[in-house]
Amino acid sequence: MPCHLRVQAIGPKTRELLSLVPGTRITTIERCSGHDGTYAVKREFREVSMKIARPVVQRVEADAPDVLASDCPMATAQIASGIPAGIAQSHPLSLLARAYGLTA
Repeated sequence: MPCHLRVQAIGPKTRELLSLVPGTRITTIERCSGHDGTYAVKREFREVSMKIARPVVQRVEADAPDVLASDCPMATAQIASGIPAGIAQSHPLSLLARAYGLTA
């Protein structure tokens, strides 16, 4: 769950929506991904941003999900970039469309 959703008191809208799909298991990690806009893509901050992301990356690796998604596409990419074996990434709305047979 991206930091900005907590700060703005928006809450876990993706989790709420995807939890309505029968047979779906969702794990929410409420921790910073270390991306913060352009911070993670600047050469001088990349190493630090990945250090910040490490706890989230480790939890994702331990859980071994079928797909990684977040309300924030930048957070998704940041987390996935820290997983050596790679992981499927998707936008939450793409997951919803797939769940209801609207896309392959």
